[in-house]
Amino acid sequence: MRILVVGAGPTGLSAAWRLAERGHDNWLLVEGDDHPGGLATSIRDDAGFTWDLGGHVLFSHYRYFDALMNTALGDAWIEHQREAWVWMRERWVPYPFQNNIWRLPPDDLLRCLVGLVALQQREATTSPPAHFAEWLQRAFGDGLCDVFMYPYNRKVWAYTPDKMGVGWMGERVATVDFVRILGNLVNQRDEVSWGPNATFRFPKFGGTGAIWDALAARLPAGKLSLGRRLVRVDSAARVAHFSDGTSERYDRLLSSIPLQQLLRLLSDRPELTARAGEFVYSSSHVVGVGFTGQAPSSLATKCWMYFPEPETPFYRVTVFSNYSPHNVALPGTQWSLMAEVSESPDKPVDLARVVDETVAGFKRVGFIDDTTEIVTTWHRRMEYGYPTPWLLRDEVLDAVLPALEACGIYSRGRFGAWKYEVSNQDHSAMQGVEAIDHFLAGIPETTVHGTMGREPPPL
Repeated sequence: MRILVVGAGPTGLSAAWRLAERGHDNWLLVEGDDHPGGLATSIRDDAGFTWDLGGHVLFSHYRYFDALMNTALGDAWIEHQREAWVWMRERWVPYPFQNNIWRLPPDDLLRCLVGLVALQQREATTSPPAHFAEWLQRAFGDGLCDVFMYPYNRKVWAYTPDKMGVGWMGERVATVDFVRILGNLVNQRDEVSWGPNATFRFPKFGGTGAIWDALAARLPAGKLSLGRRLVRVDSAARVAHFSDGTSERYDRLLSSIPLQQLLRLLSDRPELTARAGEFVYSSSHVVGVGFTGQAPSSLATKCWMYFPEPETPFYRVTVFSNYSPHNVALPGTQWSLMAEVSESPDKPVDLARVVDETVAGFKRVGFIDDTTEIVTTWHRRMEYGYPTPWLLRDEVLDAVLPALEACGIYSRGRFGAWKYEVSNQDHSAMQGVEAIDHFLAGIPETTVHGTMGREPPPL
């Protein structure tokens, strides 16, 4: 069986690793860029600062993934206690927001509590919510939705929640525990690391991309081909064509490029190509800013922060120098912040102003002032940032993915499967591993179908 893997991000690299583990030699991994990593790439800028293409952290639902990470980097990790906060109403509120509303101003606190009380008194309903906005309202009440849930989700997704479906949340959205909220209110108690994923680890050197660079370097010689972009797929002949004029035959094609793009490359399946226009996504701007000196004390232990209000352009900021001291050029004498800004047709972004507006936002929330020395600024726009779970997503995926698989094409990964709920690095890696186990041993895939945490069989 000839297996062709397209895209050397976490999905493709993990698939390649599994192929090597299984001793199957008839395969090739092809990447359009001149480097591996995909959306998990890290960049070292001209000033020596390291930046990720997103606010990456490493959570895991799989022992296999943990072992794979240890293989990649050994003990070159830094362990962190998650400390996430929300900035609003000119104050910090620990995340999860709903557990810490006692920190809000009295008017906002009252609105949230009234909504929560109304939830307790509401009659149960079995009718499914029509969209994500309705799901949020049923889960959190009017007050919490108006104060935080609606504005924040608008900033993250670049679409209003009423344009999104409800089948994707899973553990992505923590619901409310009313008794817990009241207890925190009465005791004025913060919950900073509550819930799943309270700890995480991060590479000591090289950012998140160091993981995937290391894994790529360990693949068998000649099995990773860089700088070859997929331009056409003949599904009947099972031949993939590339930007350098070459082609590759396959029995199974595992693709992690955006599913929308893959559909447009099918030269002989116009009925599938026509569906490419139905997909919805947002783009992401990542802005990194490096500074001299030390981070202010208010940021000393923070990992990342959420910003629901419109006064700032970013929805999330990571204290990236806290993840590793080696994310700056001169450890101990410099620090860094990395902001994320979403973009969509519903939420345009001025490309020429996004860096300046980000720096102005940092000043507005008190991270820096006019005396702070900026060493470097870095900006990267990613066309594909978030795979939006739009209202008809599941209907489209249920038609498209099986049709592709019927002709030997498996689309997996963050944008390959177009499922945000299973697009963390561990999920994406395991989609690649499970696809290979399915090809070679007939083992059913689970992660892509929403059944997470099942371990692959030992070899």
